[in-house]
Amino acid sequence: MSLEMLKQQMCDIGKRIYEKGMVAANDGNLSARIDKDVFLVTPTGVSKGFLTKDMLLLVNGKGEVLEGTYRPTSEIKMHLRVYQERPDVGAVVHVHPPYATAFAVAGIPLDQATMPELIVLLGSIPLAPYGTPSTGEVPEAIAPYVHDHQGVLLENHGALTWGKDLEHAYFLMESLEFCAKINWLARQINGDRELNERHVKRLLELKEKMGIHGKAPQGIRMESDVTAKKVSPKLEVELSEQAIEEIVHRVTNRLIKAISKLKDEMNINKHD
Repeated sequence: MSLEMLKQQMCDIGKRIYEKGMVAANDGNLSARIDKDVFLVTPTGVSKGFLTKDMLLLVNGKGEVLEGTYRPTSEIKMHLRVYQERPDVGAVVHVHPPYATAFAVAGIPLDQATMPELIVLLGSIPLAPYGTPSTGEVPEAIAPYVHDHQGVLLENHGALTWGKDLEHAYFLMESLEFCAKINWLARQINGDRELNERHVKRLLELKEKMGIHGKAPQGIRMESDVTAKKVSPKLEVELSEQAIEEIVHRVTNRLIKAISKLKDEMNINKHD
């Protein structure tokens, strides 16, 4: 892919992550490897939904600007650490997708064997310890996970994925957020059941045949032939008396309005 085509792709993906609500305002940053020590990066202080090719920059492995008039993303150190650890990585995506970030804020990694897609295509997504954004703390926090995973949750911050190229890194982030959403919704009905390890073993064999590397959830050991089992703590929500009264009040008002509307319609039909 030519540099101009890559620039256009980066702008297009910036628009996608903005329109999908993965970022707000000027959040998030993207990068792609051009050469061994040359990287295309997004600028700081610019909404990713309104990127143009002239805003993008080329930087070297030290984060020094080689080409461009804007300042590079303040999170450049985090991106460069991934490239340093993994010469095979071609792109990095960092955003704040709501469901994945909610797990990051709650301190919960995405490592449950809940869906085949998570096990095979995405793999385990660990939680990297909190680091102050834009400092060397974040690169140090993610370094232990870069070799055996395709992404991480950044504690109380957001999410980070890396892949062979920009589209791959983006789709990994899209899958990460989708799995986080499914897991969150399942937890609301106390149904985040994890697959039996026997089923997971077959999925891991498929993963290996597809040439996808990295750690993955292992499933739950069960003596019976049960497909899946819930092992996470049960979600319990207690409502205060005031909250219950408010719910009753709202439901009652809606019922009264619905009954009144029905009576009016019946009266109109009688006159007809």
